[in-house]
Amino acid sequence: MPTSRNGATKNVDNVIHFVADGEFYFSYGVQAFQKRNFTMAVKWLKKAIEKSPDEPLYACQLAVVHTEQGSYHKANQLLTEVLSVFGKEYVDCYYLIANNYAHLGLFKDAKKYAEAYLEKTKQGDFKEAAEQLLELVTSLEEEEDDDWTLEDEDELLIYQETALYHLQRQEWEEALVLLEEMMQLFPDYTAAKHEYTFALFHRGDEDEAIKLEQQWLENQPNNLHSHVNLAIFYKERNDDRSNEHIKMVKKIFPIHDHQKLYIAQALTRTGHYQEACERFQSIRSKDVKRTKTFYKWHSIASYHTGKPSKALHLWEEGCKKYPEMSEEGGPWNAS
Repeated sequence: MPTSRNGATKNVDNVIHFVADGEFYFSYGVQAFQKRNFTMAVKWLKKAIEKSPDEPLYACQLAVVHTEQGSYHKANQLLTEVLSVFGKEYVDCYYLIANNYAHLGLFKDAKKYAEAYLEKTKQGDFKEAAEQLLELVTSLEEEEDDDWTLEDEDELLIYQETALYHLQRQEWEEALVLLEEMMQLFPDYTAAKHEYTFALFHRGDEDEAIKLEQQWLENQPNNLHSHVNLAIFYKERNDDRSNEHIKMVKKIFPIHDHQKLYIAQALTRTGHYQEACERFQSIRSKDVKRTKTFYKWHSIASYHTGKPSKALHLWEEGCKKYPEMSEEGGPWNAS
């Protein structure tokens, strides 16, 4: 029997041995996830599931981590298993599955699960997000079904690239001429009219640009392009009405990286730098990360959130690929 130094008997009968259960590992998994240490989060959550295989919350959280890692199929496999056993209690899985299918470009499946979620819950936590996702995947389905010929696509691409060239160089007159032609030749390509108002505003026709966007917004209250343009226009006028539009923009979390970049740029232009940095960091596409827009606006957002070294690195990388950026001076005085 163990004794103390002075020879007295030591009673160990009352020692309580610690036994780690599923909740213990789950708490560590959540902490790792919140710190964006996804490798450790997966490790702890798998241990939690091993200890408590009948606890669906642990599998759902692991699925969320897989989604953040871009492992959408793995996430959906877990969520589908939860639904098969706990469907009525875990209807949020329908939305999470829909979101993953959307990321994979499987819009019909995304639409089916988003509709199922909305049918099964009246006031769910993801109700607004599911409605936006459904609207987005429906529009993307329609775009995929557009009867474009290969010649039309090639011609549109040439117009897009040329217009972008002039817009990035603030050559508003040249951009407006091209965009007017695009609006006539490709009336279903709606982005052209919003690029048109953007050029119109910065040429000096501010009232006309705002009037057009407001008219379009009346017909389509959830139109992302209109909310982005009006947020920027009012911000540049020091008009508080910018805030009501940027609130709408902040609620939207797009699937595609080009759209993520579009929102991140808008948040930077309107002074919401921290939120902008978070959106920039969510972009995975290497092609999108190599664009001038990414380098310039990510650099500016980084500079204004107290990260001058990162800002300078991004700016220098941008200047290597786009020498005209060097004429803008740097993220501290660029606009």
